[in-house]
Amino acid sequence: MITALLMGRKGSKGFPGKNLHLIFGKPLAWYPMKAARETPEIDKTYISTDDEGLMALAGENSVEVIVRPPELCTDAALGEDVYKHAYGVIKELNPDNKIELIVLLMCNAPTVTPAIISEGIKALRENPTLDSAVTVSRYNMWSPLRARKIDSDGLLKPFVPLETFGDPRTLNCDRDSQGDVWFADMGVSIVRPRCLDNLEDGLLPQKWMGQNIHPLKQWGGCDIDYEWQIPMVVYWLKKHGI
Repeated sequence: MITALLMGRKGSKGFPGKNLHLIFGKPLAWYPMKAARETPEIDKTYISTDDEGLMALAGENSVEVIVRPPELCTDAALGEDVYKHAYGVIKELNPDNKIELIVLLMCNAPTVTPAIISEGIKALRENPTLDSAVTVSRYNMWSPLRARKIDSDGLLKPFVPLETFGDPRTLNCDRDSQGDVWFADMGVSIVRPRCLDNLEDGLLPQKWMGQNIHPLKQWGGCDIDYEWQIPMVVYWLKKHGI
């Protein structure tokens, strides 16, 4: 059995109500629900949430609700713990079904299609050494080479030592000088059960992905945390005919 699991709560500070924000007349969370519903390999879809609005939306879209406990609804709660809790509930609800894969989705990440989910499932089925398949987008302009932090004197300094990237004399301001930079864009993470059973073995910062992570390349993927990101997602959805 392959299950999809969405995560979304109602307590966003950066963009209150983001998961139910309307885009083309549909709530943001509707888009990953739609992608899961239209992926032929997925047998059941669940959502972990404390949001009554998301619960109602789930009911309209054949998504089963897992009520998220209060301790996992705080700003300090980690997504990995939310996924692990909900995965445990799913196992209890399906004692007679062996879970092959879990398709992890976020209610604020609409940049995902059934086709790329199916591509990830196929990759995992063909290569048992892979722990997960994850959507990634190339963002060379956000290279860690360009990242800065403000020091105690209020001045900009490299976020990590430039020597991390090799000989600093070979580096320059060209955004492509360090090679392509791929970000896990949170569109989808398709994981084996062992990734959630052994979270502490996973690669930081998204430990649910395990160690051997297959990239599902796309462009423009993102999870929305601020309202200014909405036009980016509108453009992505238009370009994908959604």
